[in-house]
Amino acid sequence: MSFPACKHKKLKPARPCHDGLRWLAAEPYRVFFFSGAIWSIIGVTLWPLYYAQQLGFYPGFVHARIMIEAFGAAFVVGFLGTAGPRMATAPKLTPPELLWLFALHMACGISHLTLHMAWGDMFFIALLGSLLLCLMIRVVKFRTEAPPPQLLLAFIGLICGITGAALLLSPATLLDPARFRLANLLLYQGLLLPPVLGIGSFVFPRMLGGDFGDPKTEAHLRTKLVRALLTAGLLVSSFFLEACGQIIAGYTLRALVAAGYLFMEVRWKTEQSGSLTTGLLWSLILGWLGLALAGFFYAQHVSVEHLLYIGGFGMLMIIVGSRVLFGHSGDLDGFSVKSKWVRFLMFLGILAAITRATPAWRPSTTVSHHIYASLTWALLATLWLLWHRRRFVKRDDD
Repeated sequence: MSFPACKHKKLKPARPCHDGLRWLAAEPYRVFFFSGAIWSIIGVTLWPLYYAQQLGFYPGFVHARIMIEAFGAAFVVGFLGTAGPRMATAPKLTPPELLWLFALHMACGISHLTLHMAWGDMFFIALLGSLLLCLMIRVVKFRTEAPPPQLLLAFIGLICGITGAALLLSPATLLDPARFRLANLLLYQGLLLPPVLGIGSFVFPRMLGGDFGDPKTEAHLRTKLVRALLTAGLLVSSFFLEACGQIIAGYTLRALVAAGYLFMEVRWKTEQSGSLTTGLLWSLILGWLGLALAGFFYAQHVSVEHLLYIGGFGMLMIIVGSRVLFGHSGDLDGFSVKSKWVRFLMFLGILAAITRATPAWRPSTTVSHHIYASLTWALLATLWLLWHRRRFVKRDDD
């Protein structure tokens, strides 16, 4: 099992790939990570505009959809579109596929921003369905090696996202509280949690200074596959449990499964340290707390869950995105740097998560903390884009 792109084997291509779209199609994270970060700024800025009476609608649903379907999905598509074909040792994405996926991504974000929620959900379903089809064709028809078992969890995340958005398109879902809650769980948590576990178990060891979580033997491969299948089944079961009213049981199962899977799959021995590595550990802690606590404070679960959405998912996308940008720009050692600048960025992420979660315990701070958390994340995303501005366009043929 190999992952040539991230192991940086010195493979010389038959011809240089310097013809623009072909290069971007081979590494779609460059456009999707950038666009996703921009959409995250747009999504959080809706709150200060609303409270300043510069917005003519309440941004709750629009903000949520933009953050998950335009921001979160952009990082999922960018990462899987880049790493998926490499994991399966199959052909990379083509320029028509890149243009199609990016057009759907932009149409999704614009539709939600202009209050065409149903259209936004349909474009989102088409985006994930198209990516899933692209990857499945490569895995089934072109692969020369079996992809890592952890990739199964990423596929489950895509299926959860598609199912959740499809349920929300049905008028019957809006009339059934249990079905509505299930749809939201599949979309807002199901899209990202399984890929975080699957991809994380593969790349976190590398980010900590070890190697990728490749299975070493056939028995090890089967064990990892069984773990991935069991984890996927339990995560989806936790969504049904919560939707059926077993709130604490659903959240507790989800938190235990997530922690158990990562502890079994990842060797948590830090071979190298750096500001981003420290940020990774804090992000996992905050995300887990968001899962573990929300069931016990369910009346304010939306605020508590922002420990997961901002501190967990949001920061992980920034950190893993940085790892990809460093690796593919020929500056892999830069990921392990210790710097006050990077620590400041990680501090902003932690601050935004805690600030947004605080109204769960102090409801009187809801408005001010919405504004502070939004501006803090907008600053973080802007500084992150500026920090990596050269890496988005720097090519490394190796």
